[in-house]
Amino acid sequence: MSPELAKKKHAKYFQRLLQIMPSRLAELDSSRSVIAFFAISGLDVLNSLDEIGDDMKADVVDWIYRLQIAGAGPRSGFQASTTIPKEASKYQCGHLATTYTGLVTLVILGDNLDRVDKKSVIEGVRACQNPDGSFKAIVMGYESDMRFLYCACCVSAILDDWSGVNKASAIDYILRSISYDGAIGQGPGLESHGGSTFCAIASLFLMNELHNVLTEEHLNRLRRWCLMRQDGGFHGRPGKPSDTCYSFWIGATLQLLDVGSLSDPDANKAFLLETQDTLVGGFAKFDNCTSDPLHTYLGLCGLSLLGEPGLSSINAALNISERAYRHLQEIHETWRLQ
Repeated sequence: MSPELAKKKHAKYFQRLLQIMPSRLAELDSSRSVIAFFAISGLDVLNSLDEIGDDMKADVVDWIYRLQIAGAGPRSGFQASTTIPKEASKYQCGHLATTYTGLVTLVILGDNLDRVDKKSVIEGVRACQNPDGSFKAIVMGYESDMRFLYCACCVSAILDDWSGVNKASAIDYILRSISYDGAIGQGPGLESHGGSTFCAIASLFLMNELHNVLTEEHLNRLRRWCLMRQDGGFHGRPGKPSDTCYSFWIGATLQLLDVGSLSDPDANKAFLLETQDTLVGGFAKFDNCTSDPLHTYLGLCGLSLLGEPGLSSINAALNISERAYRHLQEIHETWRLQ
């Protein structure tokens, strides 16, 4: 018999992350806004966001806005932490991943994004697109792959402004990254991977191009590849063991492809619940590992996709709760009336 979901323990785990992190996570200090996203969105998925109180919500919102690099031309966006002080402004620049997590965290907390310098953020997104259609994380130069193309699409969708993305070029990059087996790698010629497949499919979905650029034959090949990744839980590549995070990466892709019901929800749920720490909260990569913020958040999102009672339903493409997504839609309606 599978253990029960330790909702209260997981909520406490996320609350602790907002105050202090264990020393083994010290290397993540420069990525604080990503950890904040996991914690805040995780509490939202657990329907426990109100447990942190209005004062802390306001403090987090103000802190995220302090991470904004506005009016800096191609360097604009949100940085990951305050590691680089304002006195060293020439070294500050937005990062596509943390611009995405910063914006969605604001939305989750009920902010109306009125302090976001939208024009500057979009300028920063535009500066990160490469000639081949991919995106680098920061304009100063970094890895360029499907992850950051996805982040650019998320930022554009959140701000309801696609002028910073050359869609034709981005779509071409995605199509050239399709592997022989029908799934998608981080770039052209690279191995198919569950994470990059989600990033590509979610990007096409956000661009409203999923069914325009992929034929039904290819969609079916992709559906088959994703369904074949289940062996209890889900793994990201053939021959790999099940890993908690792929219950979201693959599970969300299956939902976007309209075949989520074809997986085995009972086996997936049993695997996920075995990876949770029922003493101090959190989920781990495997059942014999220590829990961490990423796997805790994505494990809960995987359970949400399965319809786990007591969890908020999530918007698979943006990886936020449906409640937060409805708030984002209200923001968009307000902008369109201005």
